[in-house]
Amino acid sequence: MIKDNAIAPATRRDSTNSSRCSCGREHDMTPERWPALPYHAWKDTYATLHMWSQIVGKIALARAVPVNHSWGIAFDVTARGLTTRTLPYGDRSFRVAFDFIDHQLVIETSDSNRRSLPLASRTVADFYREVMATLRDMALPVTIWPMPVEIPNPIPFDEDTVHRSYDPSFANRFWRILLKIQATLTASSCDFVGKCSPVHFFWGSFDLAVTRFSGRLAPAREGPAFMRDAYSHEVISHGFWPGSPTLPEPAFYAYAVPEPEGFKDASVQPDGAYYHRELGEFILPYEAVRSAASAERAIMQFVNSTYASAATLAKWDRAALETQSARKTQRDDASVTPPS
Repeated sequence: MIKDNAIAPATRRDSTNSSRCSCGREHDMTPERWPALPYHAWKDTYATLHMWSQIVGKIALARAVPVNHSWGIAFDVTARGLTTRTLPYGDRSFRVAFDFIDHQLVIETSDSNRRSLPLASRTVADFYREVMATLRDMALPVTIWPMPVEIPNPIPFDEDTVHRSYDPSFANRFWRILLKIQATLTASSCDFVGKCSPVHFFWGSFDLAVTRFSGRLAPAREGPAFMRDAYSHEVISHGFWPGSPTLPEPAFYAYAVPEPEGFKDASVQPDGAYYHRELGEFILPYEAVRSAASAERAIMQFVNSTYASAATLAKWDRAALETQSARKTQRDDASVTPPS
């Protein structure tokens, strides 16, 4: 979903128990399982990282094997960060990965060539030039349209000297949150046997998402081709997003396209979830999740209740799309045992 990203600079850095490892970067010694991610404290790093991710994402767009609904160009969450899928290049293949432990951008090829660029405070323009030059040096020249997408007031990558902040502590914290959410969202989809996306990261909107399909065509919509493809069929989507000026806090979201009548007034779980009229989706603040007795259970309740409401109101063929145990789970959320 298109969301407006942060542009303003960060105001402070949260204190954390940290030390330096051999890479010279600070790391949390005793990291929280669900660390705080205050929007205003890291929004400048967030905005810069968003632009860096779009540069890498557009490299994937130029080289990836096409997959429906843009799934082939989304990033995977890994044990170290975020990565493109394997990208073909003639008789070779390569991938580009953000390493949020050693704070490097790593480019690796199938013929054993490996280069790394430091992730550190610098302008988007400098990052763009170094990435493209490195690809040329590796005999992997790629041409991309150097214009960001899905944000207000975009600045071409090669001209962007506004976004230049990188706080490794917050980048690492954001990735650790994504790891936890990926596991829980993957588990939440287990009993849905219809078409369902992987849990993957979209660099355009900078969110982690998973989408279920009813199998029926959706009404045609206006907009760019990738949006028309994404919503060519009826969907119910869930995900996590770090926020924006419209919603200045990280949050989980749930929406249906097309939205069935009555959905915005549905009763959903857990406490703290609500329908955001401007965004047109249900929101569960991240703070409500990390302060819950079980964060995983709170996420499961949100996914299960919003899906059940949307699918029932839209008259999806739930008997065909779900296992029998799934419908019991919807009736008795307490039976859900999320991953620890």
